[in-house]
Amino acid sequence: MKRERHIVSSAIDWQGIALSVSYEAEWFGTGGCIAHLQVETTQRTPLPITRTGYRSHFVPLGEVEAAGGPVAYVCAWLEEEASSEEWRSHMEAARQGSLF
Repeated sequence: MKRERHIVSSAIDWQGIALSVSYEAEWFGTGGCIAHLQVETTQRTPLPITRTGYRSHFVPLGEVEAAGGPVAYVCAWLEEEASSEEWRSHMEAARQGSLF
């Protein structure tokens, strides 16, 4: 019997970057123990969690819900990673521009 998939999608703005968040609890084929998140910027703009503007991420079932849902989970993840030296360097370079 084919299982019906249930994917929840949301559009959000994070620090002026438009992105979509798709979440599927009980990702198919895992017996109900793995959830799947997809994060994608509309212009493939880099984020602290992906240089390409797209991220597919698997998490244990219940972790996203414990964080307040997919949008809250992704926003907290972005904020945490935005404090990294790598992301701060990326943002500084983007502000200054580059000749190379």
